[in-house]
Amino acid sequence: MSNEITTSFVEQYSSNVAMLAQQMGSHLRAAVDVESITGKNAFFDQVGVTAAVERTSRHADTPQIDTPHSRRRVSLADYEWADLIDDQDKVRALIDPTSSYAKAAAAAMGRSMDDVIISALGGSADTGETGSTAVALPAASKFATGQQSDGLTIAKMISAKKFFDLNDVDPSIPRFIACGATQIADLLGTTQVTSSDFNTVKALAQGDIDTFMGFKFIMTNRLAFDATNTDDRKIFAFTQDAIKLGIGKDITAKIDVRPDKSYATQVYTCMSIGAVRMEENKVFQIPCDE
Repeated sequence: MSNEITTSFVEQYSSNVAMLAQQMGSHLRAAVDVESITGKNAFFDQVGVTAAVERTSRHADTPQIDTPHSRRRVSLADYEWADLIDDQDKVRALIDPTSSYAKAAAAAMGRSMDDVIISALGGSADTGETGSTAVALPAASKFATGQQSDGLTIAKMISAKKFFDLNDVDPSIPRFIACGATQIADLLGTTQVTSSDFNTVKALAQGDIDTFMGFKFIMTNRLAFDATNTDDRKIFAFTQDAIKLGIGKDITAKIDVRPDKSYATQVYTCMSIGAVRMEENKVFQIPCDE
């Protein structure tokens, strides 16, 4: 069997896993900025907001504007998935893109990647010259902190849009909402049949469209419940440049024979990734009762 595990065989399997990961793996990867990085940590610098100074006389001194700078740190972590196959026919089928092992590996990697991105959305961001200062998502970036009695509503959507607009977030930057199927159902439930929004939300629920009120909706079941208000699921509105996803090693796969496992064939998949929130005013947390 070892003769069948050629380099091209492994490359084909790895290619299948990578392709499937893009198609059915991470739901959120395409909604964030992705950067290839080298090393265990990487730093991303930010330039703050400044204002021009009016010149009031000829030949005046050139004003020196102290442009504020800050930086965020991405720390990589390794993720891996492996399984043993002792059925020779299943080993031969690994290069089939529909292989259950390739699908399982791609889905596992995708779920882990989404978990990393979601953690960056609502967690603390490593800030400062060395990334030693943890910055939490502030209350201003949250719809509310108390127990919720309703799910996702039009009013909450309006609050998210207003939050970005008041912070002068460039409207040309794509905006997203990561939520579950329950939140789409909530929107339908709060929108009257006579409302002009109803048909749009209905089309959203049916999958005919994916955008409402300027936000592209991304369905995910990885969003967590609030630790205090345990009936409230935390969903997020964010812009594409709000999160930086660092990739040290993209999803790769290996196939080897394991002499220590009765010469079973092991399929192995790994990646090295990390994510950080770049700006607090580009993330808005919305608690939704379930």
